[in-house]
Amino acid sequence: MTSPFDQERILALSPSLAATIGLEEACLFAVLTELADIREPAQQRFWLFNQSDREKRLPFFNELDVERVSKSLAAKGLIHIASAPFQQTQQLLFSFAEQASAAPESAPRSRQGLPIVSSHLKTQSSKPQPGATLIPPNWQPDMETLQRLRQMNVEEAFAKAQVAEFVTFWRDSGESHKSWSSKFINRVIHKWRERETFTHQRDQMRPIDFNWRPSHEAMEMMIKHAGITPQFVEDAIPEFILYWHEKGTSADTWNTKFIQHVRRQWARFQSSVANDANPHIIPDNWQASADVYDILRMANIDMNFAQQQLPEFILYWKETKQAHSSWNTKFLQHVKYHWAQQHKLQQKAVVANNNGSNQQPRSTRERSLVEDLTDTSW
Repeated sequence: MTSPFDQERILALSPSLAATIGLEEACLFAVLTELADIREPAQQRFWLFNQSDREKRLPFFNELDVERVSKSLAAKGLIHIASAPFQQTQQLLFSFAEQASAAPESAPRSRQGLPIVSSHLKTQSSKPQPGATLIPPNWQPDMETLQRLRQMNVEEAFAKAQVAEFVTFWRDSGESHKSWSSKFINRVIHKWRERETFTHQRDQMRPIDFNWRPSHEAMEMMIKHAGITPQFVEDAIPEFILYWHEKGTSADTWNTKFIQHVRRQWARFQSSVANDANPHIIPDNWQASADVYDILRMANIDMNFAQQQLPEFILYWKETKQAHSSWNTKFLQHVKYHWAQQHKLQQKAVVANNNGSNQQPRSTRERSLVEDLTDTSW
């Protein structure tokens, strides 16, 4: 039985690439790479991805998806964007990262630094190229082609591993060309540079350190541009470190992860504060709202730990007889403080173990409840 999907173009993705930069990013990057291989640049060193390309090659992406994911690729240093937002223009003018530092040359070149084969333009013409042929199903690179790739420091085994995909792609396209060897060299060089790029990125990935802090740019983005209070950001650092340290995850985008972490919490926190009423004394049966526990879950704070803080929290504020408009905020700050203290104790224990010390970590109660609850730094 013939499937209606049999005639559709296959989008080839690298699993390791998708795991490194994300599935959506890998999809878009694969399409942009494919376009760069079969087209001349729309401008010097820049290729064009337009609305027609999106509908044909990425029908599961809408315009917002293209804009969002292309910005993510640019933030990861994989492409450069030279056009207005895709939602406005329905066009994405892009180049690849390794072209950024190259000086303009009189003749257009591919992203691999090799001259672009002029047959790209000819294949777009309705007239066939003289001497052009379809690629044979059993096509293989000759010894001269492999020798040229070795001169470019490309491993022969790597080059041969690209043959099957190369042949399948061009047989599916139905295009004719004069020199399949030149096409193959361009394709292999591109794949080799791509592998080098992501191997380098993988080598840059590190587990989070107990002394990690967000960069100045990340802090400025959250405080100045997103309007998040500095103390709220500071309070989120220990819980963020503790969570990712226990997971043992390695990454090279800790700033990005932290910004997303804080923004999710802040949005829910603002909603919770907005719903608070006038100042009042805490009731005997007071319970934190669902929003508070949602924020704590987003902060990866254990719910049992949070609920254990509730009795003494209520007891203290009942005895002080103080009125506040936001007991949810007070409780949230109280729990996050003690969770951060737990992080500090773990850090001290790690340092002590590394120094060969036999000193035991102290109790989580490092200061009195009164000091904790009257702490104005929140």
